[in-house]
Amino acid sequence: MQSAAVHDRRAIVLAAPQRTSTHVSCRKKTCCDSLRRHRQREGPGVKGKGPKGALAVALHSDVAAKVEGSEVKIDPRADTKRARAMWGTYRSLLANAMTGVTKGFERRLEISGVGYRAAVQGKNLQVQLGYSHDIVYPIPEGITIAVPKATEVIVTGIDQQKVGHVAAEIRAFRKPEPYKGKGVRYEGETIKIKPGKAFAGAGAK
Repeated sequence: MQSAAVHDRRAIVLAAPQRTSTHVSCRKKTCCDSLRRHRQREGPGVKGKGPKGALAVALHSDVAAKVEGSEVKIDPRADTKRARAMWGTYRSLLANAMTGVTKGFERRLEISGVGYRAAVQGKNLQVQLGYSHDIVYPIPEGITIAVPKATEVIVTGIDQQKVGHVAAEIRAFRKPEPYKGKGVRYEGETIKIKPGKAFAGAGAK
């Protein structure tokens, strides 16, 4: 089995401090469900440290990582379907970890609706979304939430999966409704607006 980092033309190099860049590649992308199903087979891991923090990725037993100077090379241990799938999955996880500790990840949310607003109160995000009570969301460790204005929420962190999960939880407090688009949406998200009943009835005549 030939080294992925040397022979795959789609290999990438992600810069990190003190020449700890990652040079890894894959032939096939898989979802993180494969990672969760095989979590019990994890072995030694790779740790990355940068200006944003530090992350560790535990490796699946079907893949091996080797540090050579300023590169981390990932290879499947066997020429099997599962090994190739894990090869791609862990290549992506390591690349994301390097991006996280050097640049970080960000997810922006927009709030639309009369009286809908958000604010950070200490270690909590307080959101008003038209309910009889305010929603108080404890900010998880490793996540930073900023509210530059009452209708904009910015979630940042070094763990891409955690940033996405937190943003999804905030959005789930009041998903955009299909008639006026009121609620919490991702920045740039397109909401397909349905016609109201009165409008639909008038068009049918």
